[in-house]
Amino acid sequence: MAVHSKHPASAPPAAPVRETTGHLMMRAWCIFVLFQALAGTALVHAFDEGGAAFVAIGSGVVSLGLWFVIRPHVQWRRLPEFALAYALWAGLSIFWTAWPQTTALTLLLLAITTLQALFVGSVLTWRELVRAIASALKWVLALSLAFEVFVSVFIGHAVMPGFQPKPDRDVDPIEYWSRNNLFEGGRLQGILGNANLLGPLCLLAIIVFAIRIASGGPRRILMYIWIGLAAYLLVRAGSATTYIAAAAVGVVLITILLMRRTKGPGQRTPYYIGYAVIGLGGAAALWLLRDWIFSAVGRDSDLTGREGIWEVVLEKANERPWTGWGYATPWNPSDPAFDGWIIDHGVSVMQAHSMWVDVYFQLGIIGLVLISLTYLAFVWRAWFFAVDRPRWDLKADRPYSAMSLLPSLVGAILLVQGVSESGPLLLWGWMFVVMFSFKIKQSPHIGVGPAEQTLAIERGELTKQAT
Repeated sequence: MAVHSKHPASAPPAAPVRETTGHLMMRAWCIFVLFQALAGTALVHAFDEGGAAFVAIGSGVVSLGLWFVIRPHVQWRRLPEFALAYALWAGLSIFWTAWPQTTALTLLLLAITTLQALFVGSVLTWRELVRAIASALKWVLALSLAFEVFVSVFIGHAVMPGFQPKPDRDVDPIEYWSRNNLFEGGRLQGILGNANLLGPLCLLAIIVFAIRIASGGPRRILMYIWIGLAAYLLVRAGSATTYIAAAAVGVVLITILLMRRTKGPGQRTPYYIGYAVIGLGGAAALWLLRDWIFSAVGRDSDLTGREGIWEVVLEKANERPWTGWGYATPWNPSDPAFDGWIIDHGVSVMQAHSMWVDVYFQLGIIGLVLISLTYLAFVWRAWFFAVDRPRWDLKADRPYSAMSLLPSLVGAILLVQGVSESGPLLLWGWMFVVMFSFKIKQSPHIGVGPAEQTLAIERGELTKQAT
């Protein structure tokens, strides 16, 4: 009979290290938080504004409680200061706002989104964060397709938000939650109820899934299937802004990969010049050829009425150029100040359809400077996070990580989207800017540093160097 030696050559067999149930539940909660930010309008359509507000406030309270319980390692001196300064200035606008009720409500949304961004960035490592974003995006894509199938197969006609009966009047397609276009060949809106919101999420999903594949994530075949689904929904969404954002993402990705091939800072100069020429030239060509380009993708040359909206908003904004009229992101259509102010397709407009115009209108030149510094700092850190080789000692030949590409590519999407939409100022747009800015400052090297190591040790894992 075999007998164990008193002096074994190796450690006795043991069960593999597994994540604790508490950590699995915490990560599942982070996926829900990310899903809530990505599909925020879906909650409004499903449960109306009151129900969505209840979910948002409740989730913020839960995350705050978890933060005090978990107590993750945070370097409080390394916070995204410009983003927090913008949020603080928005909060101060309550003292001079022209619409105090709307300002109070939207400030609560801003505070909750900022809190959630800091919470998720502090309790998840870089690898877990990318994995959680991928999981949340899968839920958005799967539910969007399932929703469109349900409407087309079982209902058979366009549906209003909350499945409410169609009103006794002519309804513009923009009011529908789903237009029942799955088999009709029109644009799909998914659970978000807006094709212009679904498109950027599909592009983001393609980027995240591709990064998961490049970083050695499991179940690669399934990941390719998810990429195919995201590409299908992107095409069916038919968002012109998303097509332009995809081109910008391609330029940024190619430039970063070329930068990574250089062996010294001096060799990057030609690439920076070429990048600037392509970027400025592309922007100029887009503006000069906008009639032909937007006609080719089925859009008006005035960005579907956006130029007219900008003129009205800028005229009012110029009346209070320094401090603005008060924070209101998004505009509250039930507020007398916005109800019927600007009508588009028979519906009161809820945004200026430009991040920069909206900030100038609400928070003036001071707010415009702060949001510019917020994005400048974010893009600057994200860029060097992607192009610089991981190094914290004398070893200078560590391989790059595919995950370090994500913040820069997200920045490209948001900057393009911000030209014709105000989405980057709320929900997932604002959350990702704060979350990535915070995460890069807290953990500038993937898998290395107190925040990354602490979580690995708590799960019983061996701390590994970033690869």
